[in-house]
Amino acid sequence: MKKLLIVLVIIFVGIQFIPVERTNPPVTQEINAPEQVKSILKKACYDCHSNETNWVWYTKVAPVSFLTASDVKEGREHLNFSEWDRVKGKESKVKEEIWEEVRDEKMPPWQYRIIHSEAKLSDEEKNILRNWAGE
Repeated sequence: MKKLLIVLVIIFVGIQFIPVERTNPPVTQEINAPEQVKSILKKACYDCHSNETNWVWYTKVAPVSFLTASDVKEGREHLNFSEWDRVKGKESKVKEEIWEEVRDEKMPPWQYRIIHSEAKLSDEEKNILRNWAGE
């Protein structure tokens, strides 16, 4: 048992030296939305879906760092509020997708809401996003 614990500690310490990319590229175009909508998106979505990720201390500790970096990379690839120019001509479809993900409670994901209770959207916030998406 003691040897297993020593091996696990060595592995845990060792994986801390594996580099993980935690960057925030430049914002090319901010989303064009009312301030109320932006505020909701910033508190519930921007950590994974923008170039303004808040890399808090635990995102620098493996294995959480691996998972977080992967989630952010995937989130930015799917939708990036800091590169809104990439959705030019598809804004209404993207807004509809955003609303569907929020409505179905797929976004923000439950595991994110556990750690970030402020990201849980109220009914009022959901209505604001629904109305914005339906414009």
